[in-house]
Amino acid sequence: MLTGKHLIAGDWVDGPATFQSSPSKGEPKTYAVGSPDLVARAAEAAEEAFPAYAATSREERAKFLEKIADELDARGDEITEVGCAETGLPEPRLQGERGRTTGQLRLFAEHIRKGDYLDRRHDEALPDRQPLPRPDLKMIQMPTGPVAVFGASNFPLAFSTAGGDTASALAAGCPVVVKGHSAHPGTGELAAQAIAAAVEACGMPPGTFSLIQGGNRAVGEALVTHPLIRAVGFTGSLAGGRALFDLCAARPDPIPFFGELGSVNPMFVMPAALAARGAAIAEGWAGSLTMGAGQFCTNPGIAVVPEGEAGDAFAQAARDALAQVNAQTMLTDGIAQAYREGRDRVAGTSGVREVLTSTCDLRNATPYLYEVSAQDWLANEELGEEVFGPLGMMVRTGGLDQMAHIAKAMQGQLTATVHVDEADHQDAATLMPLLVRKAGRVLANGFPTGVEVADAMVHGGPYPASTNFGATSVGTLAIRRWLRPVCFQNMPDALLPGDLR
Repeated sequence: MLTGKHLIAGDWVDGPATFQSSPSKGEPKTYAVGSPDLVARAAEAAEEAFPAYAATSREERAKFLEKIADELDARGDEITEVGCAETGLPEPRLQGERGRTTGQLRLFAEHIRKGDYLDRRHDEALPDRQPLPRPDLKMIQMPTGPVAVFGASNFPLAFSTAGGDTASALAAGCPVVVKGHSAHPGTGELAAQAIAAAVEACGMPPGTFSLIQGGNRAVGEALVTHPLIRAVGFTGSLAGGRALFDLCAARPDPIPFFGELGSVNPMFVMPAALAARGAAIAEGWAGSLTMGAGQFCTNPGIAVVPEGEAGDAFAQAARDALAQVNAQTMLTDGIAQAYREGRDRVAGTSGVREVLTSTCDLRNATPYLYEVSAQDWLANEELGEEVFGPLGMMVRTGGLDQMAHIAKAMQGQLTATVHVDEADHQDAATLMPLLVRKAGRVLANGFPTGVEVADAMVHGGPYPASTNFGATSVGTLAIRRWLRPVCFQNMPDALLPGDLR
């Protein structure tokens, strides 16, 4: 049963006011509004829990993560029902996302059992070394402290209350305070109930996890500026993320802000691949572009395609495929309105030609397709900005030099893709160093929607794709965000952390 309340250190508490959810179907429900006072309570509880939780063994934390996954599965039907009503996402998508959420919890459990993430190093003492002896040095990665996590609008499970940021922070030994997203407060509460049940069953400190439901901007600001919070995980808009990032940097004690902020995920279609299978690439692009109403952070919004007959055939195939896509429900009214505003911005830009137009209103999204020359795209930086939704833009190029100019002009991206045949390899090799500098994941002959949760995955990239190019929010490397290296010099074994003894 939903309470509509916040969870702070094991207690369900009211807020100073309430708000109404805005579901895609069904009746709105009432939820408590967050406040800076509630944030302070949660942060203080997390700090109180930190010494004991950080001292738990890797096996204890692994079992805790697995218990959270079990509790989520036990609530699976209710999570799907509530999540579909709140977001408009179809049942298979919510069920798949729950599987991804529980899967990454279990992946982190196995990862910390192995202990490789600790990066343990030992330089033995050299007492007879000349001219100076060397002390005994042992290094290990240790949890940094309470972590703040912001729920994402487009992934109510995998990037929200019990998602990858929370899972990786808990795996590292850090208590977590989540600011829930007001687009799916019921889904967030059900996930919080699962975590609370696991906290109790595994005997973890009550302050190990707290959820503050949606509130105004002051709640987020209070969370990232609270002196007991030591790091922040965020997935959301460029404007909102940049504002929080600046607050973290302006603190008397600046803290790291790991934000994923936006990406257009360009595709570069090379000439031989275009000639051999341009229609198939165009149809695959259309499917990737419209998947989930285009509400994926890896949505490939730009296709860089050579001029000429083969490029014209690609454009026609993409148009034909997109024209068959019906209206889809977007996650929130605000996202739908922002999509229409982005469409109007693109359509009103000089040099942009409409290839496919449609009509969408209220909370619906239909696809749009535009075309622009490489010269006009390079002349207008706004054409490189993300439009969150199923809107595609083809940038038509006159050759490899223009492709390279476009790659150089791109901002930081989560992904970049090249579609190549063997005859394209020499030219593609010229692009590769440029794409590697701009993206965290570079693909060949595929589409970036769908992020595998695995050891080698990188979901991050140079700004503005993310605020920290050295981090990833997906995959086991994500745990490193919440750790810091500590060196122990000539320390007796009895005083070392258990994993160093």
